[in-house]
Amino acid sequence: MAQFIDKLNQLEAAKAKVAELEKSVLSEREQALASLPHDFGFDNLNDFIKAVKDAAAKGGKAKGKKGRKPGKAAKAPKAPKAEKPAKRTRAKITAELKAQVISAVQEGKSGAEIAKSFGISLPSVQNIKKEAGLVKARAAAEAAPAPAEQQS
Repeated sequence: MAQFIDKLNQLEAAKAKVAELEKSVLSEREQALASLPHDFGFDNLNDFIKAVKDAAAKGGKAKGKKGRKPGKAAKAPKAPKAEKPAKRTRAKITAELKAQVISAVQEGKSGAEIAKSFGISLPSVQNIKKEAGLVKARAAAEAAPAPAEQQS
């Protein structure tokens, strides 16, 4: 039992020492912060704060915990990236273009030829043909009975 009481006393002494150390650190930190303007050559706190704000604005992003470690040299700035080519835009399918596609189909040109000559995709050609009623129905779809009819 005496050993347990000794441990409790040691614990209380350690807690008192930690509290005293925390108080000392806080006091030293306050003194260090109060002397910053003078350490950097400023006469008053307001001038120092203005200079810090100006430096942060000119320097870009402020470094946080993951910033550059003290003593390490800053990396050289990266070269500007090359411009990306402009994104391809979809072709505008107008009524005039549809009429031209339909006339090309009626002349007997293939879908691939039409797509290439008008600068549109093959599925766009197929959609225009379907809209105009120029696409033949599949023979297999007509011949096969519907699923409901097969079960009867």
